[in-house]
Amino acid sequence: MNLAAATNESLAELSNLLIYSSMAVYTLAFLAHIAEWVLGSRSKVGRTAAALTPSAASPVRVQVGGQGGGTAVLDKPKVVTRAAAGARDVPDGPGAAGGDEKGDLYGRIAVSLTTLAFLIEAAGVVTRALSVQRAPWGNMYEFSTTFSTVAVGAYLGFLLAKKNVRWMGLPLVTTVLIDLGIATTWLYTESDQLVPALHSYWLWIHVSTAIFCGAVLYLGAVATLLYLFRDGYEAKLAAGRTPSAFARSVLERLPAAATLDKFAYRVNAAIFPLWTFTIIAGAIWAGDAWGRYWGWDAKEVWSFITWVGYAAYLHARATAGWKGRKAAYIALIAFGCFLFNYYGVNIFVSSKHSYAGV
Repeated sequence: MNLAAATNESLAELSNLLIYSSMAVYTLAFLAHIAEWVLGSRSKVGRTAAALTPSAASPVRVQVGGQGGGTAVLDKPKVVTRAAAGARDVPDGPGAAGGDEKGDLYGRIAVSLTTLAFLIEAAGVVTRALSVQRAPWGNMYEFSTTFSTVAVGAYLGFLLAKKNVRWMGLPLVTTVLIDLGIATTWLYTESDQLVPALHSYWLWIHVSTAIFCGAVLYLGAVATLLYLFRDGYEAKLAAGRTPSAFARSVLERLPAAATLDKFAYRVNAAIFPLWTFTIIAGAIWAGDAWGRYWGWDAKEVWSFITWVGYAAYLHARATAGWKGRKAAYIALIAFGCFLFNYYGVNIFVSSKHSYAGV
């Protein structure tokens, strides 16, 4: 074995070690996120209920003026999240920590551990690229590890931008652990070179864009799913019904349904043009590699179906009577198409995109 081959093998082993190490740190982050939810204050259950009653809109009367002076009545401003016309105006919940100091401490620890795991996993992805001397997404194992890295990176990016997304930490870390578990258990492939058709700069452009789109669309799908739960919770309160204790403990801490809906919409709308570019870039690469831009290959078809799904979602958002829950269902179906395009097509359907194996 020559020196270059030995070096590449050592780098591959180091990459595997880093990925497993990141999984261990993600597990600690998962436990810290659980502690944030469990130990955070549960005493604010009435906050959302009060916001849905007429008394919540009552102005706060304050007398101002000195001795002998006049008085004035000031209305204390109420911070709410504005939804579409006819929807409820509900303030955001206090977050997973519930406004509790102990819960907030565990939340900060969870974010710190998530950041550390992200850096370790990113190092594993880079080391894998160095071991194969190409883009580190030539098979499903490499795609999965890179996908989860980008998803966590996008989440941390939102936090750095001061966006209220810490509530997403628990579902994100949970799914990242599942993704890495599947990747290391069933999808692992030894580092190797690719077939000649993949030796193109379009590998860097097309696949990297697809990974980024999928990672951010995942964040939008999580927000959409939580929106459906929170919207149902708010509807029960507005109707005078009492949700379960678990629902009150968890859902009342989330942002308002309107906030979640707005976040999901903005994420999906921002990524849709990039997903369009991904399909176009894939077609150009197919023209270079196979001499045709479109051949009704399974991967091409399901990429287009995913595009149609998100186009339908954006159209529904602009159509009266389809905003809210109906549009959210379409968004989840579209993301389901994305997942099938990745797992289902790659594993169960024979196509031209099967040459890289799993």
